[in-house]
Amino acid sequence: MASVKILLRKKINKDGQFPLCIQIIKNRKTSIIHVGQSINVQDWDETRQKVRKTHPNHNQLNNFLIKKLTEANSKYLELSTEMGLVSARRIRSELKSEKVSSFFAQANIYLDELKKSGKYNRYSADKPRINRFREFLKGEDIFFSEISISLINKFKAYLKGTREISDRTVINHLVVIRSIFSQAIKAELVDSKYYPFGKGKIQIKFPESSKISLNIDEVIKLENLVLDNYPNLDHARNLWLLSFYFAGMRISDLLRLRWSDFYNDRLHYSMGKNAKAGSIKVPDKAKSILDKYRSLINSGESIYIFHHLNGLKKPNDKFELQQKIANAVKAIDESLQKLASGMGIIKKLTMHVARHTFGNLSGNKIPIQMLQKLYRHSSITTTIGYQANFINQDTDVALESVLKY
Repeated sequence: MASVKILLRKKINKDGQFPLCIQIIKNRKTSIIHVGQSINVQDWDETRQKVRKTHPNHNQLNNFLIKKLTEANSKYLELSTEMGLVSARRIRSELKSEKVSSFFAQANIYLDELKKSGKYNRYSADKPRINRFREFLKGEDIFFSEISISLINKFKAYLKGTREISDRTVINHLVVIRSIFSQAIKAELVDSKYYPFGKGKIQIKFPESSKISLNIDEVIKLENLVLDNYPNLDHARNLWLLSFYFAGMRISDLLRLRWSDFYNDRLHYSMGKNAKAGSIKVPDKAKSILDKYRSLINSGESIYIFHHLNGLKKPNDKFELQQKIANAVKAIDESLQKLASGMGIIKKLTMHVARHTFGNLSGNKIPIQMLQKLYRHSSITTTIGYQANFINQDTDVALESVLKY
């Protein structure tokens, strides 16, 4: 007969608490299963194997532990009926394959999947958002059934009250919770009736935001800056201008360019975001910048035009690649901000502003279908929505007509 009981591990975890576990002993061999919950030692009644009333969620935790204990005993009886003799290790193995039902246990799975799929940008953004939700809950885990509309509204108020953040940033936190919740429903860990998002519940709608761009005079001023004695600033300026000249090419695509992408006076590349392939004529202004980098070619040193991706340990590792790009963009944006300050530009100058600037200056000059091709948007609706941020001519004329008196 196996002995199955709940115990509090003596080894403290990184949060300063002690993990709750299921202990299985069979034929003097012990196996331990962590249940994904931790508490302070003073909140545990060792004799009764229960969480004391001093813990704010003692009722929920005790119900959870009873459920886990029942599952362990049921699994032992099931395996014993099917197989006769069964080891503690086998019981543990079967139970560990059972699905988790707590939010942060599922959040760890969510983050692991992002990492495995090479999505560094989402991983690095979503991990601190999950940690802020944990901070809000004072380090405690929570069951999906406890994540109510009221709790999410309190979390929104907590974020706004403890940090100077925008409404868009608050929404980004909720998007992560929604994603993890949806993942849990899909995995049949929680009933969809507990889903707190959607019509009549918490609705996620991103607030409109203005897109910063340079005007034509500022672009010309940036082009004409003499930066011979400032190589880092010169390089950042060159990358910004190349992005602008290539119809707002994303920096992630720009840094991955190789000389083999250029032939017949055209640039041929597949966009990293949506894998859309295409080509574009290399403008004369872009050629003059690229020629500077041709003279720096060191055979065998790198397959990329720009140095930022040199030293990749695993070139096919998407996660490492995105991480390297993110670190490079941070340094480039810092240099661009120094340039903006020196030029007297009060706008925040980043690589992404090059894309916005192209959108702004193209205005009504380029047909929307052609802009869709240049941007490599999958849907023309996306292009129309994007350009709507920059085309103000009609409203400007209408306003002017009223004020001319």
